[in-house]
Amino acid sequence: MSRSPLIVRTVPALRRALDSLRAKKATTALVPTMGALHDGHVSLVRLAKRRAAKLIVSIFVNPTQFAPSEDFSSYPRTWKADVAKLAAENVDLIWNPDVKTMYPDGFATRILTEGPATVGLEDRFRPHFFGGVTTVVGKLFTQCRPDFAIFGEKDFQQLRVVTRMGRDLDLGVKVIGSPTVRERDGLAMSSRNVYLSAEERRVAPALYRAMKETAKRLRAGDDIKAAMAGGAELITDAGFILDYFEARHADTLAPIGSTKEGPVRILVAAKLGKTRLIDNFGV
Repeated sequence: MSRSPLIVRTVPALRRALDSLRAKKATTALVPTMGALHDGHVSLVRLAKRRAAKLIVSIFVNPTQFAPSEDFSSYPRTWKADVAKLAAENVDLIWNPDVKTMYPDGFATRILTEGPATVGLEDRFRPHFFGGVTTVVGKLFTQCRPDFAIFGEKDFQQLRVVTRMGRDLDLGVKVIGSPTVRERDGLAMSSRNVYLSAEERRVAPALYRAMKETAKRLRAGDDIKAAMAGGAELITDAGFILDYFEARHADTLAPIGSTKEGPVRILVAAKLGKTRLIDNFGV
């Protein structure tokens, strides 16, 4: 039987709630989200439940990771449906601060990272992005003080950046990646998929098929440049405008010249109409 989560919106209320959750020294896990929850988010929640006794989900659409030209104002917000999904999963606590709570007047601190945040993937096209992500995630970690934090592998560079930040700053949080959840046709679940027209939604799985085909070629020993060029051609032929389609070292995200250089991850970002999709695939 599901129960309604406790919803808190101020830092003092959050601290009281966390003290109550930890009264019996229970372990806690945090799932940071921007709302508009789908089955991919639910998979994160379920993984978190296997890791910890008490579960916190944050819902905060973070303005600092959106550029002025991006979709902050139109980003999907589905509060009632989100709470219903989390209640069905028996989440203990929803942390739902507003912008003033997270960034009060005079807020003047940012967390800036290097390493996986400066490898020429998302950072090349969205230079503002990781400063916004690391600052808000750093705040969420220090506010909620979880034992575990669960992030989806769909945002693979973000996962590597947040993992590095938590380790470098000794935040005491074990960051865990959760496998990408896909639609039946292979499209990675994303809150932004709602922006796709019916025709674009039909075309969108070509991104997954191109990664899968490229990974197959790389496993078979094909030249990495030829395999990546072939995959990029499949993507552009489907109607995408490609930002990047690259094979990188799966741990460091450094460029590689051969699959023998270490575990390999294919990472892609491309626009279909007005919608920008990102995805990745392990080789």
